[in-house]
Amino acid sequence: MSFGKRLAEVRKDKSLSQEEVAKHLGTKAPVIGRYERDEMKPSIETATKLADLLEVSLDYLVGKTDIEIDNTTLQRILEVQNLPVEVKEKLFYFIDMSIRDFKAKKAYS
Repeated sequence: MSFGKRLAEVRKDKSLSQEEVAKHLGTKAPVIGRYERDEMKPSIETATKLADLLEVSLDYLVGKTDIEIDNTTLQRILEVQNLPVEVKEKLFYFIDMSIRDFKAKKAYS
């Protein structure tokens, strides 16, 4: 999916108008429309501001990944990364257990 399509999709999911996004960036709505139609590409600084505003990773917005990670989840992942190994192992044990249980319930329902 192109940058423009992702931008439009995420913007609409967040219930933001092109005007609201443009105002945040200090530009005009037609510029956002050009981004969404892939007629124009933003600078890396502008793309970063868009990702921050829309609370998605820049990788997701530019199509490098299909996994949309919100900022809250990303911050939690970064916090986990800084934990001691023994704490991470316990945490991952419970995460793995929860995922396994969820999948089992889903399979048997």
